[in-house]
Amino acid sequence: MTLDAPWKSIVSFSLPVFAGLFLQQLYNTVGAIIVGQYLGEAAVAAVGTTSCLVMFFLAIANGFSAGAGIVTAQCFGAHDNAGLRLSASTSIISQGLLALVCTLLALFFCRPVLHDIMGLEGELLSLASTYFYIYALGLPFQFGYNIIAGILRGMGDSRATLFFLIISSFINIALNYLFVAIFELGVGGSAMATNIAQLISFIAAWIYMQKEYPIFRFTPRDIRYDRAMARRITMTGMPMALQQMIVSMGFILIQRAVNSYGAAMIASYAVAQRVECYLTMPAAAFQITLAIYTGQNFGANKLDRIQRGLKQSMLIVIVISLIISATLLFLETPIIRAFNIDGRAFTYCFEHLQVTSLGLLLLNLYFPVFGVYQGTKHAIVPTAVAFSVLTIRVLSTYTLCAFPEISYHIIWYNQPLGFAVGVLITWSYYLSGRWKY
Repeated sequence: MTLDAPWKSIVSFSLPVFAGLFLQQLYNTVGAIIVGQYLGEAAVAAVGTTSCLVMFFLAIANGFSAGAGIVTAQCFGAHDNAGLRLSASTSIISQGLLALVCTLLALFFCRPVLHDIMGLEGELLSLASTYFYIYALGLPFQFGYNIIAGILRGMGDSRATLFFLIISSFINIALNYLFVAIFELGVGGSAMATNIAQLISFIAAWIYMQKEYPIFRFTPRDIRYDRAMARRITMTGMPMALQQMIVSMGFILIQRAVNSYGAAMIASYAVAQRVECYLTMPAAAFQITLAIYTGQNFGANKLDRIQRGLKQSMLIVIVISLIISATLLFLETPIIRAFNIDGRAFTYCFEHLQVTSLGLLLLNLYFPVFGVYQGTKHAIVPTAVAFSVLTIRVLSTYTLCAFPEISYHIIWYNQPLGFAVGVLITWSYYLSGRWKY
């Protein structure tokens, strides 16, 4: 990120990040379409239900890898080569141990959460459990890839991770079709495809880092774990992980409410969530970019550049979001049809996406600002905002549904209610100027 105008360096960095997020969602979406076309609506509902659990463990991986990336960016901005090497080795060891713990937790608690908390039973419980048990075995590969991607982004290299995701996406899509449509391995085949693709991404990322960055060429004797550095990375990454974990736990509670309305609503919600991910991409890409951008400039004590970068980023995000939302309103019918759902499920999903296309504009008004807080010493602010937003969404879901004129419609109307609170809190804190200190 060395170009003169802030928006140029931000866009240059964010485009590969955006493309990477798009590819991740694309192969998830294609996988869901393949599942829907060959296994039916129940399979779509079951796999979609596990997305809350997937999100929970990815929140841990993404949060701590983002923390490592920010520390890397701060060391890079301060020209601290010793710190760069120490932060990378400590991050790799910490993430490896965390991956093993999360895998065991996922395997042990999967079925109780799906049955006792989310209320799944019968065929849906069986399908969802099968998918997630197999998926959980691939968590170490996802954690490994994420930590390397975080380190590379901290060095200002976002294009390499895009290349790995391109490879992973094509492999995932091809294997999904092979395992589900040809070998008829069911939902487990879809999970296996994801795991193999993640493993290949992890191996490719590790080889690239070793080849292109001599400072990160570790032998087993070189890899060091430093408690002080681990504490610094944890203090940076924990708020981000916690923020995303809070979101995923809130979604688990919302998913329980969704499940209470039956299989048609479950399938509808699963499809709507897939589509929503595309609407949040501009905000997510700029949030990741601004965290690294802010970390580098904060390390160099260039606060004015941070402010200019945020203003220019917000204008770009708003324009992109408007274009994507307008496009969705015109194309939602063929998009929904692609997942092979119809009847009540189609009706639910159609209304859901109409509200979502407008409501998520509110999310894009505040989510990129999180990057500024995460790149400085205020990473706890996004966590507080996420908790507030999810509190409003969950409370409104479980209270307003009692009113006949609202009923199940609150499943999607809880979004604008929560996101409006997010806009208010996020910008109030930013305009106070406290993030600078």
